[in-house]
Amino acid sequence: MTTASWTTDRPWRGVMVATALPLREDLTVDHDAYAAHVRHLLDNGCDGVVPNGSLGEYQTLTPIERARVVRTAVEAAGDPARVMPGVAAYGSAEARRWADQAAEAGCGSVLLLPPNAYRAGEEAVRAHYADVARAGIPVVAYNNPIDTKVDLTPGLLARLHADGSIVAVKEFTGDVRRAYEIAELAPDLDLLVGADDVLLELATAGAAGWIAGYPNAFPATCAALYRAAVAGDLQTALPLYRSLHPLLRWDSRTEFVQAIKLSMDLTGQHGGPTRPPRLPLTGEAEAAVRAATEKAVADGHH
Repeated sequence: MTTASWTTDRPWRGVMVATALPLREDLTVDHDAYAAHVRHLLDNGCDGVVPNGSLGEYQTLTPIERARVVRTAVEAAGDPARVMPGVAAYGSAEARRWADQAAEAGCGSVLLLPPNAYRAGEEAVRAHYADVARAGIPVVAYNNPIDTKVDLTPGLLARLHADGSIVAVKEFTGDVRRAYEIAELAPDLDLLVGADDVLLELATAGAAGWIAGYPNAFPATCAALYRAAVAGDLQTALPLYRSLHPLLRWDSRTEFVQAIKLSMDLTGQHGGPTRPPRLPLTGEAEAAVRAATEKAVADGHH
């Protein structure tokens, strides 16, 4: 199914990994480890990376750190089109500045939340996306009403697409019914899987990409799962999906950053600590992630 493949003219498609950011024990950013991680993901079948997303703890980074993370990703990827920086910010002007930086670096697209400082109405949302789109780089909308309290409904997404402000949407609600309504209202808008634990459902509904969390720990298996799912090869995809689902569902939970970093540590990647206010997993949560990760390794996933 070639429509769901990564291409230079639609570089937001395919498996785009929302990268976790390796931190040292003193909580400084380990750029060498991050560069190695980006190369590891691309060498193991993933199509690109999304630095400075929520999984990359962008809210805890200084502007200097955030800018350098993008530069590190671009250099490590080799092809800057494979990099989709998150450009979310409290103000539209700041988000636009991050989009300008991404455009100057040659990135293929950017990922943008709606205004998340207050509950913006439709006019404000449309103005926000139009402002950032003027940077001249393709904008992928990120619909996460759980965290932002602003819902990019299928109707609003269709209007944003008609405005020329967005090329795709990262759909995180978990409501797979929306996929069909989005396709009806905006047939040329690319649907990207936004939560790991609805990958198969949205892939069979016509998703053209996956902005993914758990490939940080299991890139090769997750890439194989995605390709089988979008090709409609359920014989391959469904057993993989069932096997990984105890991990994939952590991507939709509050502690997703800690969970994915713990799985990375257990699979030989550099996950490391998270910055406060995130605390390390303990107790039942840590035990559950550890057991699910160890079982996935035992099942041969990598």
